[in-house]
Amino acid sequence: MKFIHTADWHLGKLVHGLYMTEDQAYMLEQFIELVKAEQPDAIVIAGDLYDRSVPPTDAVNLLNDVLFRLNVELKVPVVAIAGNHDSAERLSFGSSWYRHTHFYLEGKLPHLFQPVHIEGVNFFLVPYAEPAAVREVLGNPSITTHDEAMKAIIQHMEPYISSDDPNVLVGHAFVTGGQTSDSERTLSVGGADHVSAENFAPFSYTALGHLHHPHAISHPTVHYAGSLLKYSFSEASHKKSISIVEINEKGIAHRTERVLKPKRDMREIEGYLDELLDPQYYKNQETEDYLKVSLLDEGTLHDPIQKLRHVYPNVLHLERKVDWMDSKQKQIYQTVQQNKMSEVELFEIFYQEMTTATFSPEKKKWLELVIDEVKKKESVTL
Repeated sequence: MKFIHTADWHLGKLVHGLYMTEDQAYMLEQFIELVKAEQPDAIVIAGDLYDRSVPPTDAVNLLNDVLFRLNVELKVPVVAIAGNHDSAERLSFGSSWYRHTHFYLEGKLPHLFQPVHIEGVNFFLVPYAEPAAVREVLGNPSITTHDEAMKAIIQHMEPYISSDDPNVLVGHAFVTGGQTSDSERTLSVGGADHVSAENFAPFSYTALGHLHHPHAISHPTVHYAGSLLKYSFSEASHKKSISIVEINEKGIAHRTERVLKPKRDMREIEGYLDELLDPQYYKNQETEDYLKVSLLDEGTLHDPIQKLRHVYPNVLHLERKVDWMDSKQKQIYQTVQQNKMSEVELFEIFYQEMTTATFSPEKKKWLELVIDEVKKKESVTL
């Protein structure tokens, strides 16, 4: 059978003060066309359909429309779970009658982990749940971490895991060693949110959500779909995709990726202000993209962001490279301030931090002359 694995739509997402709903609708329209072309036996959505527990109305309307078209109009079974951004109660509403249209949505952690059977494949649905919730549902007071919770859940599934049919787990978790980005919400602190990939050994394929890179981990059977769009500039280098999974009766899965083109990409560009505003430069740029701009100019610039937005209307973040100070440089700067250093030494550090340029011997000699002249005048005054 063939199914499409997707996750982390984050409908209603706000990025740098801008709602991404229009861009999400654009991508989901392509997704629907992909479903029409591929004619899968099922669609798997591994959590974080919404970006928050109480999503904006536009996001709710968008999800309702997309799911109706996929499940009712195209008659494709949908298997979905709640992620850590979703409201389990909100997504669970209507689940009893969803199944009449082969729409299997698990918002809350079930007491029985019986699979959904579609075209000879067993899908086990594990919505995101805190260890405390798993501890309560399973009646196991020893569960304190996400790894212990997942291990206990899979142990409860064992009576239903078939040795004759392929088994697929749909979950929302942070697998140890996974590649993170800035737009993912931390599940817990101190490493207690990590789940070992070894837990998923009984399954032919594990379809995960949470980490936004489709290659967040490298594993033969455990895979992330990645997010629908880039939701932070830490994801600028990501190539977002939809996973098409074909699995045979022996449980051997073959996964391919289909890249969808966003209405506006999210990119980083760098250069001098005049260079970036030169038509010879920007004629080769997608000027409507969401941009993080790093300027290399030294000195004062008058309202650079407005000048840039005349050419690049979707500049979301602007920074000056000369204002950068990494943690090591900050530490050095704070240290020398606490120690007794000469005026020239202090100014040299200040100059390098503010301009990123070298404080040449000629500049140093000139500054020494200026300081000596000032000191002479002060001594005469005294």
